[in-house]
Amino acid sequence: QVRLVESGGGLVQAGDSLRLSCEISGYVISHMAWFRQAPGQDRKFVADINWVAGTTYYAASVADRFTISRDSAKTTLYLQMNNLKPEDTAVYYCARGDHATWDAWGQGTQVTVSS
Repeated sequence: QVRLVESGGGLVQAGDSLRLSCEISGYVISHMAWFRQAPGQDRKFVADINWVAGTTYYAASVADRFTISRDSAKTTLYLQMNNLKPEDTAVYYCARGDHATWDAWGQGTQVTVSS
């Protein structure tokens, strides 16, 4: 089993930065990811990272602004978000999986970007 706890969300202005964290207790299959869900929309993939190799993959909408990473102890997942836009407003979730499917989720952290 695994427990995922996100933190770091908040209310910021357009152009600001935020760093989200996801504390991981338990086993990681092979990948960790960030997803987001805006009001009235489906949950969407943001980025993922191979937990051993450190290789990363991004959605096109965030590739030049967001960075996914992990700490050296491999117990925390991060999402550095720069140049935030109002359309980045969403609840952000971390997830455990194998790059194709995701089987464990955190409770989410709200990010609100004002224009």
